[in-house]
Amino acid sequence: MSILDTSPDLRGYAPHPVVAPLRADIAGARTPDPLVRRLVRAKKAYSTRFVAAAIEQDPGAFDLITDPARAPRAGDVVLARVVTIGQHKRLESPVSRRQILFEGDEIVVAYGSRYAADQFLAVIPEDLGECHLAAAGGLASRVVDQHAAIDDATVIEPIGLLSRANRVVNLARFAPQAVRAAALAGGSAARVPVVAVVGTSMNSGKSTTMACLARGLTAAGLTVHAGKATGTGAGNDAHHYTDAGADRVVDFTDFGLPSTFGLSFEEVRDVFATMTDVLASPAAHGTPDVVLIEIADGIFQGDTSRLLTDGAFRSVVDRVVFAAGDALGASGGIAALRALGCEPSVVSGVLTASPLATAEARAALDVGVVPTYDLCLPSEALAAAGLAPAGVGHAVA
Repeated sequence: MSILDTSPDLRGYAPHPVVAPLRADIAGARTPDPLVRRLVRAKKAYSTRFVAAAIEQDPGAFDLITDPARAPRAGDVVLARVVTIGQHKRLESPVSRRQILFEGDEIVVAYGSRYAADQFLAVIPEDLGECHLAAAGGLASRVVDQHAAIDDATVIEPIGLLSRANRVVNLARFAPQAVRAAALAGGSAARVPVVAVVGTSMNSGKSTTMACLARGLTAAGLTVHAGKATGTGAGNDAHHYTDAGADRVVDFTDFGLPSTFGLSFEEVRDVFATMTDVLASPAAHGTPDVVLIEIADGIFQGDTSRLLTDGAFRSVVDRVVFAAGDALGASGGIAALRALGCEPSVVSGVLTASPLATAEARAALDVGVVPTYDLCLPSEALAAAGLAPAGVGHAVA
């Protein structure tokens, strides 16, 4: 079945032949290797982009572990076959192209859990049995609950875990960054202003708010580094920050994590602390003037609420910008933040797309409410980040 109901049924048609990569056998002759051919042809996911680069460089170095009873771990990379197309009809590629999926496609994705109030609650399966594509960024998981408004998850059948040198391929082995214990991070961040963006929930406008902040601060002549510390791996947010002008961008997938849900809180804290330290460190354009970091999901999500009260967060974050979907959510969110000991500098997000909701929020709150795209203005961005003289912009100290 293709993505569009009106598309022809392509099952039974052989794909156009391609030249298979060759590998020398024992006798020295060059013959096509079936696994090499499959790995090269398979559609790779954004979450596996560093592994995908290694496959492209030397596909013959990889093998498969096909024991169906094998229990995968978070970050283990699997070659799987698409069984039934559901909610996710496209797979985000390593360069963030949306690859159309067809039944029978073989894909390279990573195991992980997902917490998405607007989509799926999914967990890592206990074996290599049939499971789901729980996120377009390439998450193999088993859906246990879902939002009523979305389709059932795309079903995938694991063919085998990738292995190299007799070890299961895990994203962390190929990632450019390594997570350190929070106690060993934080040195650089202590010298650089850090602004955290949090929100009421998924799709409250956090990423757009953060991108607009980055735009406004770079327009003011500042060097900005930005990152996303928690969530489910996808390239759109990171690319948004880059397009907005951030000189350096990282997210948790750069640390070998397809998702942060399902990690212990200590691991989530360590990811945040290490990422903040990496972002605050000098890069190609020197030491940043400010670090922006997004925390996914809402403040009622367990890891988020714990992180906001943790010393690793409190010791480095100077300002909190809050994104909300409506005025009541903003009011309740501000109260919840203050109960956690966090004082937001401004409120922005989806609610500001509505002039009426913005007016409601301004009447109800004692915190400045700034339309998201106004944060692209240097004066508003500087005020929200606490980097402007008092009285500039709408921020309330």
